[in-house]
Amino acid sequence: MAPSWISRTYIQKAIKSGEIIVNNEIKKPSYKLKKGDVVFFELPEEPKKVEIVPENIPIDVIYEDRDIIVINKAPGVVTHPTPSFISGTLVNALMYHCKDFQGISGELRPGIVHRLDKDTSGVIVVAKNDKAHQSLSSQFKERLTEKTYIAITSGVIKKDYGTIDVPLGRNPVVRTKMAPLEWGKSALTYYKVLKRFKVATLVLAFPKTGRTHQIRVHMKYIGHPLLGDELYGKGKKDEIFGVKRQMLHALRLSIFHPTTGKKMIFVAPLPSDFKRVIKNLSEI
Repeated sequence: MAPSWISRTYIQKAIKSGEIIVNNEIKKPSYKLKKGDVVFFELPEEPKKVEIVPENIPIDVIYEDRDIIVINKAPGVVTHPTPSFISGTLVNALMYHCKDFQGISGELRPGIVHRLDKDTSGVIVVAKNDKAHQSLSSQFKERLTEKTYIAITSGVIKKDYGTIDVPLGRNPVVRTKMAPLEWGKSALTYYKVLKRFKVATLVLAFPKTGRTHQIRVHMKYIGHPLLGDELYGKGKKDEIFGVKRQMLHALRLSIFHPTTGKKMIFVAPLPSDFKRVIKNLSEI
């Protein structure tokens, strides 16, 4: 019998994301169990209530007012705490630097309405009160925001433009990874080639959905994983180009201000490590 804190909704989401395996396969939510079926589900630990400790961690503020704060996140920084990782995150830093955070939904991720992977740098917006949180969450859900990423992929992409419309779900074998799955959640990414090197390509990526690892998995799907991506690409083997992390940067984000309704555009300049890799690739 499942613990009381695991709800029917939780199980339904686990089925849709491919976290429940039947006979060593991911089944569609409509699949009806038969006698003799073997069902595997790795029961997660019960979430623990954790107090977020403010930490004096430097942050690069692009914009701030009473409703939102926009950060240029450095690579290597986790966006928000988890039950097993509660220190050194962007949220810890924000709790220290922002003295006007109000009561915001979510104990471990106050104000977080979208996230960037640990080794992805760039623009991220955080709500400072519930009104802003609800507005921004709705904008991301309804795809009213516009996101532009810049990435360096392995190999030379031949097409100048491309569309990757491939649903994604949790990898049935390696649970830390996402994978293209016929019954996964819809995921759509457009891309545009900026520059071709001998062994890599500089691209702009425009994700129209916000799935976990979306750009990383989609570029892997077309045969061009990101340089430095240890989960989906060659990882440390790319260090010969000066790569120390996955080459993905959230370059631009547009939102509508939660109070004024005005469209706002924020840009995060390329970090030094990204520029260095581009320089190294240009000299090959």
